[in-house]
Amino acid sequence: MDVPLWLALLVVGFLGIKLMRPPWWLVAVLLLGGYLVADSILGPAVDTIVK
Repeated sequence: MDVPLWLALLVVGFLGIKLMRPPWWLVAVLLLGGYLVADSILGPAVDTIVK
């Protein structure tokens, strides 16, 4: 079964928020921070560390 990446991320994110109950501001900061780092000059450096 092929599941789109956006759907898998949505399900994992929803379950993580429901089960762990982090504050909404923390979720927003992590999402915004990840988006900004991915588009910056640090993106390739983070990519090599993650892989």
